[in-house]
This record gives sequence, structure tokens and C-alpha cells, in this order.
Amino acid sequence: MDLSEHQARQLFEEYGIPVPRAEVTDSPKEAREIARRLGGRAVVKAQVKTGGRGKAGGVGLAATLDALTAHRDLLALLLVWEIGKPWRLAVADVDRAIDGVRWYADGIEPMLSGRTPLDGPVSNIAGWNYPMSVLVHAALVQALAGNAVIAKTSTDGGVACLTLAMALAAREGVPVTLVGGSGRELNQALVRAPEIGCVSFVGGRDTGADVATAIVGLGKRHILEQEGLNTWGIWDFSGWDRFAAVIPKLFDYGKQRCTAYPRFVVQRSLFDAFLDAYLPAVRAVRVGHPLAVADPADPLPELDFGPLINAAKAKELTDQVAEAVDRGAVPLYRGCPDDARFLPGQDTSAYVHPVTLLNPPPSSPLHHAEPFGPVDTIVLVDTEAELLAAMNASNSALVATLATDGRATYDRLAPQIRAFKTGHGVPRSRGDRAELFGGFGASWRGAFVGGDLLVRAVTQGPAGERLSGNFPEYQLTR
Repeated sequence: MDLSEHQARQLFEEYGIPVPRAEVTDSPKEAREIARRLGGRAVVKAQVKTGGRGKAGGVGLAATLDALTAHRDLLALLLVWEIGKPWRLAVADVDRAIDGVRWYADGIEPMLSGRTPLDGPVSNIAGWNYPMSVLVHAALVQALAGNAVIAKTSTDGGVACLTLAMALAAREGVPVTLVGGSGRELNQALVRAPEIGCVSFVGGRDTGADVATAIVGLGKRHILEQEGLNTWGIWDFSGWDRFAAVIPKLFDYGKQRCTAYPRFVVQRSLFDAFLDAYLPAVRAVRVGHPLAVADPADPLPELDFGPLINAAKAKELTDQVAEAVDRGAVPLYRGCPDDARFLPGQDTSAYVHPVTLLNPPPSSPLHHAEPFGPVDTIVLVDTEAELLAAMNASNSALVATLATDGRATYDRLAPQIRAFKTGHGVPRSRGDRAELFGGFGASWRGAFVGGDLLVRAVTQGPAGERLSGNFPEYQLTR
């Protein structure tokens, strides 16, 4: 069996097997002598491969992952309760965090070869939408690399889930600290303090630009993931059944994520075929209260999304849609509240049903910025040059997709799309484990992450090392 030391002890104690005082050795000969002296018939080789700088850190992280697994359903329910995630998506968020950190734990030693922790703690500032798979995942990998970690809770939500996860880690000795408060009060200390070794930020462009400005001239390690207008281009395309099957998935969590696709750039001659595939698919999107069941014993509803993060965001988005229509956008679809699944008499002020607009005017925020909600916009184009210009509307994005039948067409056009990842007729995402993630232009500043790049970003290597990332001086993907 492949066990950590604390797991082996627990297993022996469960079956009443005496566990003598441990003796440590790195020599097979000494191991045989120790086994003979102890007089037992079984020897446990406790190799803390679960990383961390030293035995205690590795065991603590392994115990943390066990604790997170044991409380998986509670963590997921907290996400449902706090930020309105449907059960399916909440469980996926928790599982991605646990599985991702386990992957790093199993392979951390080669990633740390020749590297040392940073001189100060890693400071984490992230949004409310993915507390587990983004913030907790990053914090535990940073600790696995030998760093102390500070994380700030979002003022909008996710505090209870994040608090429980970090408390479980702290209880096992993982060096994590969770702080709460407004960004105005805390960001100065979490960003500019000389003691901070690295700033890791996930959020919008405005706040990200403020963070970037704050660290200018400090020479501080940084990872700043910001949003962009991710686009889905359609050119010389005929796979409409495949496209229609993807549409409901693109509405997961109401498009409240940095890798959502709110903009479709469609070849004008294909617009009728696009609508034939798109409209029935968007009508199938399931909206409602994530806990709305007729009986407590019933399974939780299968939904694509629930409420937006708060009523203020819902009003802001609704007002933007109304303003865009007033200025010339054509409303192609509006979801009906009667089709949603709600509790009797519940407050629905935080809900926005799917909306689709054709040709949002340039004066509208929906034309050039990510709405961070269930609003799709469509732009029609006639030439490849117009296609590329429309797909690059926001000075780079994190992901993009080009749906075209010809591989040669994709290979020719995709490199001209300013996105870190571009799919060929399929959506792209942050990715997990070894998959790299970053961005260009205004969508990302600093070191890239994913796979060994995340470990490199939060450790020190040889003198003069150039990290993979998007920096003012250079861009380096690998």
C-alpha cells in the first residue's frame, strides 16, 4: 500500500496492531537492522512525498486533503448557500481543488529541485466565484512549495466555505492565514508591504490595474489574472448539432467566470443557421433556486445557474441591457421567469434570465467588456479581417474559440486571435493539473501558472531566471 505515515499509524491502531517508536533512516541496511531490533513482521516505509519543506508540512497537507475530502459535501453546500452555485457545479469546484492539489502533492519533488521558497509570504486576493478551485487550490500549492500564505476573503461571498477550508488546513499545521475586510483597507498591506514575497490576484481589469500600479517599481513577484472579452467565432462552419449541444454548458453558473463566452462573432451568411441552432439551445437553459425542492428528501434540482452574486449586480446588468437596446441593439431572446424553478414567495431580485442581443452599440459596456452574467451578444461580420477585429475587441482575452470546418482555416486564423488559449470548435477553460494558464495584453500581468509554472512562480530559482509570463519587458510562454 502507498500510505503516508499518519495514515499507516491510523490503520494499525484501527486493527489493534502496536506501533513502536519510529526510527528514521535513509539506508536499506540500517532499515533491516531496525526491523530486526523491533522484532516485528511488518515494516512501514513512511516517505512523505506529499511535499512541503520538511516532513511536518507534507503530512499536514496530506491530512488537510483528507479533511477536505471528509467535509466535501458540507463545503459544496456552503457554496450553494453563499454564492448560489447549483449543486453539480459546487461539488465540481470542491473536487477540482482537492484533486488538483493531490496532483501537485504527488509530483512536487521534481518541481522543487534546485528551488527555494520566497523570502516572504504569498498574498492572495481573489474573487468570490471559485473559492475552492481557484483560491484554496492556489494557497495549498503555494504552501506545498514551502511558503507561508495569506488569503483575503471576498466581501461579496464565499466567506464561510473559505473559512472552513482554511481552518481545516491551519488545524493540520499548514501555514495559511485568512483575513477579511474591504479591499480599500487591506490591499495596501497585502500588495505593497515589503514583507510580501508575491501577490496573486484574480479579478477584474479595474482592480487588477490598481494592483499592477501599486507594485510598479517594487520588483515584487506577481500573478495578476484579469478578465477579457472571450469570443466564439463562426466562419465557414456546418457542425450545428455539436454547437447546439455546447450552448447550455456555456451558461454554467450564469457566465460568472473569467473564461465564459459572452460574445459570438458570426459570419453574416451563416446567421440564419446560427439562430436555428442557438435559440432552441438557449431556451433549454435551466435557471432557479439551487435548493428548490418539493420535499426535503428530493434530490437537488439540476440547474445551469441560480442567482447572480447579489441584487445590485442583477440590476446593473439589467440596466445595461435596457440601455443597449435603447441605443440600437436588437433583442433576439429574453428568458422567461415563468420557466424558472423557485421557492414559493422567494425574493428573485438577484436573478437575471438569459438575454441575447444583436449588435450592441459601441457606447455600451456590453460591446467591449465582459458582462459577468447570462447575457450573450452577437456581432455579424463579412470578411476574415472583420472576424479577427471583432474577436480581438478587448485587447486580448483568456480564452477564445474559432468554429470552422477547415483545419487549414483554423491554423491560419487562430494565431491572430489574441487569446491565451484558442479552441477549434470547442470551449477552452483554465484547465487543471499540468495545463498551463495565462494571458496577454490587458488580460494578464506577471507569471503564468499551471503545472510546474505555478510552482516556479512562487519559488526562487537560479540567479537571473526569467519566469514564463506576461511582463512589460518580455513575454515568455515556456
